[in-house]
Amino acid sequence: MPIEWNEADQVFHLYNKKVSYLIQIVYGKYPAHLYWGRRVQVLQPSSILSFKGRAFSPTTEPDDLKFSLDILPQEYPAFGNGDFRKPAYLLRTHDGSTITEFVYDSHEILKGKRPLKGLPSSYIEDDSEADTLVITMVDSILGIGLNLNYTIYRDLDVITRSASFEHLGSYAIEIHKCMSMSVDFHESNWDWLHLHGTWARERHIERQPLLHGIQSISSTRGASSHQHNPFLALLSKDATEELGDVYGISLLYSGNFQASIEVDPFDTTRISIGINPFDFIWLNKPGEMFQTPEAVMVYSSEGIGGMSRTFHKLLRTRVCRGVYRDKTRPILINNWEATYFNFTEKILKELADVAKGLEIELFVLDDGWFGHRDNDKSSLGDWVVNKKKLPHGIKGLADYIQNKGMQFGLWVEPEMVSPDSNLYRKHPDWCLHVPGRSRTLSRNQLVLDLSREEVCDFLIRTLTNIFSSAPISYVKWDMNRNMTEVGSAALPPEMQKETAHRYMLGLYRILETLTERFPEILFESCSGGGGRFDPGILYYMPQTWTSDDTDAVERLKIQYGTSIVYPAITMGAHVSDVPNHQVGRMTPIQMRCHVAMAANLGFELSVGKLSNEDKSVIVEQIRLYHQIKEIVLFGDQYRLLSPFEGMDTAWMYVTPSQEQAVVFYYKTLATPNPPFFRLKLRGLNPKLKYRINNAEHPFYGDELMQIGKDMPLIKKDYSSFIFHIKAI
Repeated sequence: MPIEWNEADQVFHLYNKKVSYLIQIVYGKYPAHLYWGRRVQVLQPSSILSFKGRAFSPTTEPDDLKFSLDILPQEYPAFGNGDFRKPAYLLRTHDGSTITEFVYDSHEILKGKRPLKGLPSSYIEDDSEADTLVITMVDSILGIGLNLNYTIYRDLDVITRSASFEHLGSYAIEIHKCMSMSVDFHESNWDWLHLHGTWARERHIERQPLLHGIQSISSTRGASSHQHNPFLALLSKDATEELGDVYGISLLYSGNFQASIEVDPFDTTRISIGINPFDFIWLNKPGEMFQTPEAVMVYSSEGIGGMSRTFHKLLRTRVCRGVYRDKTRPILINNWEATYFNFTEKILKELADVAKGLEIELFVLDDGWFGHRDNDKSSLGDWVVNKKKLPHGIKGLADYIQNKGMQFGLWVEPEMVSPDSNLYRKHPDWCLHVPGRSRTLSRNQLVLDLSREEVCDFLIRTLTNIFSSAPISYVKWDMNRNMTEVGSAALPPEMQKETAHRYMLGLYRILETLTERFPEILFESCSGGGGRFDPGILYYMPQTWTSDDTDAVERLKIQYGTSIVYPAITMGAHVSDVPNHQVGRMTPIQMRCHVAMAANLGFELSVGKLSNEDKSVIVEQIRLYHQIKEIVLFGDQYRLLSPFEGMDTAWMYVTPSQEQAVVFYYKTLATPNPPFFRLKLRGLNPKLKYRINNAEHPFYGDELMQIGKDMPLIKKDYSSFIFHIKAI
């Protein structure tokens, strides 16, 4: 899996068995993008680029009037030297100019992959897994080096990219924009796909044709956000779940981001992703280096599904870390929708007693256990047990739970502070704010300033004490508002626009420290559900609460859309009460279980009020989940029917050996006198014989994939089925 350097043609070829990525150094100065896609062998790389003089496209090379940066497909373009498209970076120098001229200086080809200091990144466990190319460019006038970092994996169709600015000059500069990657495609006949939404309606799929001009998605909320996920993809016009060329790009970052696509008048396409330049300036001082987050680039010749499965494997095995990376997760019950803030130790113990009888394995205590937290108006920041609710403390409740043979988990929201709290009264300057301006509240709370080292140290100490105080095996880490009045009392005026990014660096330091200290704790990220569901946070917390919306029907779209990038093992999914607390819908307990069983199964309901029939269904489904969970959580996912396109939804998971599979089928609304329907499966071995739910008659794999599985005629709304398939 080498990275080859063709010195005669000045071409780098990054490749593995399926993917090629070609870069040419043009005129010994400019890294140009030649190709990214299916693996190729190239004898004449210099013939890929062609130039034609264009009116109003100036040249930097007086001896070649056909050459212009305005038409050169570039790897990391600048603005101001003749390229009028969106640049990958923008620097402001000490004299006020934004003109730079970084040219190729040297390169290094390395075995393995380097981690990024202070930032999450994909990783390797052995140097043989990947090769890395570092192209160093220099602006000799500014005395600044620019490193373009590329890593290609051996067994994954993945290339990662990032950039770093190394200041070796005499004067500070301002970084106004610094994308993690930029690629210029030679054509524009694409669709683009992204994941949009809002609270309780996250990661819905939108596919549109590219248009001339700029199309973009972004977040300015201080988090990757419910509104847009830090991901987009280019799709060939004929691309489906199974077929066609797909280029997916995702950012390992949890803060403000921007992803943009620009189609120019000559039908070339520039795509980039990185930290959102809006309200961002970084003061880069002499002797310092600024590192961008990592972008993950996935090419698939097997449609959207092929791209998804590559992202799933990378995120599951080379982004998520810790002891739970390769382990199934305990089935939990969370008390939130059962009690909200209105609980006592007695109520919690009764809930745990019933849950234990239903074979649930983990009890999670949610919001309301600390300070004077009887509603959401106070006490965030005062992480002291409320003895009126829990007279024996967290440890007393945790010991009771543990003695019943269950594990114990705890909810925290450490990044926030209530104005009505002892912490705020003692340190009113510890929140994000601008002096003299009002402090906007959301959910009656403010955001702590994690750009400040002392605030981060306080949280590390406080949480260390809490997590050490009882046998805690799970932590739900919540964040229930976005940033406003983004300023820091600890930063000088010229560094105020660094606050949002410094916040993320502070959060990553906290999480790195705590996950190292408490490796046995399973951390689940949450931000009002899926408001910070991104690869960056998964580096520290291997699963995320997918959405606050627990309605089974709505969850079909949310989990289907989430699976475009993220594997089932990263999703938390709960069975909740009906009528559903978000939409008021009544769905049967079996469908609610079947939807949640397509991820990490949990419960969030008043189990003591359930009928005996519903309790029996829960026990039955939990026992079924134990039979299939390893297939779901570690298998390859194939999406079969989309909830965005009709009343039927189906997906399946197949083990790497293709010896077992699980198919989930959901019907939201029944149809009178329906037609017969056969569901075509995917991912099986065409030559193997399979039994479905231990039925007597077997089927060949190709039979199930080409002819399909006969589906039952359904006469009932909100019906669902699970088919466990085993090779004979």
